[in-house]
Order: sequence, then C-alpha cells, then structure tokens
Amino acid sequence: MSWLRNLSKCYFSATKQPTKTHLFQSSTLLSRFSTSTPETGSTGPVRYAGLGPTKPHEKPRVVVLGTGWAGCRFMKGLDSKIYDIVCVSPRNHMVFTPLLASTCVGTLEFRSVAEPVARIQPAISNEPGSFFFLANCTSINAHKHEVQCETVTEGTQTIDPWKFTISYDKLVIALGAQPTTFGIHGVHEHAIFLREVYHAQEIRRKLLLNLMMSDVPGITEEEKKRLLHCVVVGGGPTGVEFSGELSDFIMRDVRQRYAHVKDYIHVTLIEANEILSSFDDRLRHYATNQLTKSGVRLVRGTVKDVEEKKIILNDGTEVPYGLLVWSTGVGPSPIVRAMDLPKSPGGRIGIDEWLRVPSVQDIFSIGDCSGFVESTGKPTLPALAQVAERQGKYLAGLLNKIGKANGGHANSMKDIDLGDQFVYKHLGSMATVGSYKALVDLRQNKEAKGLSLAGFISWFVWRSAYLTRVISWRNRFYVAINWATTFVFGRDISRI
Repeated sequence: MSWLRNLSKCYFSATKQPTKTHLFQSSTLLSRFSTSTPETGSTGPVRYAGLGPTKPHEKPRVVVLGTGWAGCRFMKGLDSKIYDIVCVSPRNHMVFTPLLASTCVGTLEFRSVAEPVARIQPAISNEPGSFFFLANCTSINAHKHEVQCETVTEGTQTIDPWKFTISYDKLVIALGAQPTTFGIHGVHEHAIFLREVYHAQEIRRKLLLNLMMSDVPGITEEEKKRLLHCVVVGGGPTGVEFSGELSDFIMRDVRQRYAHVKDYIHVTLIEANEILSSFDDRLRHYATNQLTKSGVRLVRGTVKDVEEKKIILNDGTEVPYGLLVWSTGVGPSPIVRAMDLPKSPGGRIGIDEWLRVPSVQDIFSIGDCSGFVESTGKPTLPALAQVAERQGKYLAGLLNKIGKANGGHANSMKDIDLGDQFVYKHLGSMATVGSYKALVDLRQNKEAKGLSLAGFISWFVWRSAYLTRVISWRNRFYVAINWATTFVFGRDISRI
C-alpha cells in the first residue's frame, strides 16, 4: 500500500494554498497588463485589455511588428538586459525563404525552413516583461505611443478575435510585403503564392493530388494534360528556383513512380521580360538553356486574366493549367498603405538614414515594408532577405547604444548621438536552376565588375552558403539530413 500513501502525499501537496512567493510573482506579472472595466451587471471574469505604459524604474519596452528576416534579425541582436521585447505577428516563426521552394517537392521537410521566434530570442519566453502575441497590428497611435492589435484565429471552431492595446517606448515596424498581382482578375482566387510555409504545403498537396487524379480511369487525355501542366508566373529568383526544383522532381522522381503519366507532366515559366533580370547576361543565358534542357517551357508574355482552369495572355493565348504558382515580386501590404506615416516612393513606410520614421518619435521601420524618403537622396533598396537582415542587425546595435545612453524610454533620445548611418552593400545573388546546377553573381550591381559562376561548382557554393545562413544549428542539421536522404532515397511523394 506504499503506492497509495505516496499518491495521497502528491495529492495533498498539489492542493496546498499557494505561497506568498507564488502570489507575489503572479501579481507582478499581471500588474504589467492594464485591465478593461467590466460591463455593468457582468458576472464573468475581467479580461485583459493590453500592456500599459512602462514605469520609469522598469525596463523600456520595444514592440516589434513582424517575424520576417528583418524583425527576427533585429530581435536576435537586441539586448534583453536593456529592453523588454514584445513581438506581434500572425505567425510564431521565421521562414528561411531561399529554401522554401525545395519543400514544395519534398527535397526538404517544412520544419527545416521554419525557426520558432522563441529560439531566435529566448527572452520572449523567459523574461517576465517580454511576450509574443499571435495577432495582427490594426493601427498605430504615434501620439499616444500605442499599437492596436487583434488576435489571429483560424477556422470556425476557435474563439472570437480579441482586440487589445500595447504601449511602446520604441516601435519597430517589420511587416514585410505582399505579393503583387497588378490588379489582374482571378489571381487571389486561383493562383498560389510562394512566401509562407502554408503556401508550400498547398502547392505540394495540389501537385500530388493532380498526379494521382490524372491516373484515374475515365480521365480524358485533354484533362490529363491540363491537370499535369504546372504554370509559374514570374521569372525572378523565386520563380526560376521553383521551376528548376519542379523539373528536377519530374525527371528524377515522377517519371519513375508515375510511369503512366510521365509523358504528360510539363512546366511552363511565363515572364514579361528577361528571366533573372538582375543577373549577368551570361548567367541569364545559361539559366535559359539549362531550364529548357530540363523540360521547362519559357514563354515571353503578360497575363491578362486568370480563370479557374486557364490563364489568358495579352495576345489572347489561352494556357490551361492544373497548378498555378504566382511569383511576380512584392509590394506594400494594405496595413502599410493605411498607416498614417510618411511614405517613400512606391508606398513603403518612409525612413531616414538611421531607419527612423521622420516626423514621429520612437518609430523605426525595416525590411520590405520600408524605403528611404526622397529627402535622403537614397534609392529604395530591393526587397531582398540580405537587405532586411542587414537592417535588422544595424537597428539592434543602434537601439542597444540608445538604451545604454538612457534613451530607451519614450521621448528620451533627442540629444543622443546616433553615430554612423545605415549603409547597404550588396553581397551578390544566387539561384539554383535544378539538375545540380546554380548561378552565383557576386557583383555589387549590374554595371560593376566581379565574379560570376555557373554550373555544378555554383550549385555547391549555393548549398554551402545557404546551409551556413540557416538560423540555428538544429535546422542546419535538419537541412543537411534532408539533402542527404533525398540524394540517397529520392524525394518523398506521400500526400499528407
């Protein structure tokens, strides 16, 4: 009966009253939240309305909007001993976008390209004044130093969205950008973008579903050709890399495991101008030849309309498709356009040389959502991961410097010397075109001289560079194992 006595001891110890220490810790944590006043006659519990302003003896609070390259690199470099960090984003992870195309065809697992925010900045889960909120920013009140947010919910069986307010001492806007559709009808309804993990999951499910459906008895030959026609719109690095991965998947896996339909599946890449326009001319010609050799059909044209089973080009050509991937660049999101903040050319949030938003206090903006205002005389930087990462690193160092100079609290950094301005130097561009071939262009711009490579050596450089850029050792291990497994056993074709 000793087990019964032990069980009773555990029960009584678990039901004891909380100690004063526990009560003090709980009250300290809850005191950081401002509470809403319950309605008259309400018998339910009081719900928290948000985070109120920090007090002079408390650490200043930095609120970060977004978990992309810029926001996560900023949080990684920010000193949690100086600031409380509050992150607001509709996703709790960062996506390593250069390798996202590889997950669509099973070269990599989805978790290999997703890094949890709590691993990037542990203070969010460890420090009592730091938090992560799964929510969207709905508006900013720069005068009151407040951010209005609304929780993210999915499906019909979840709780209702909850609105709350967060007071900030410093605000960093890193909301990224959204895919551009140029106002073309039907894109949002029928095309799939490639910017998030759930996009890659949707592409993979649709691709494998079409492969299996095309083998069902009674499917006409015309319908089989449509189901197995994969169309990619946009000849930038993302579109080219996805086309290369897809053609490699077809040649090495589909033709072995789907023998009945191997001659029907094709890939078409549609681009209005030249593919990979930012690369060297020699590399562009190499990419064109390599993609063509791999079975990718290149079409020069502009999409006029997108329907459920076909797209229509400007010259009237109809292109049937079973899978349509849209990759034509990015532009400002609706929330960025709606913000009452200075804007740069193109609708991005305007910033100065220190990444501050002019004419407002304590607001910074980094990444694809920001651009230099015209008064700086600087051009808008391209929407690249290396730009966002460099801005995040610079701003983290700047705010650490400001915090050490006692300028971390709201409206307290006017007399602080900010030091060197942000300067961006392009490190080069890389893109894979499938079949163990890639492009490496290390020039700073199209007119400059520099090293440019193509072929197997470039592919090895491409993989090595991205493996070292993956955020954590855990994900580097995942990526290396996935690559090795795919090389030995082929890609997984399970539709899960």
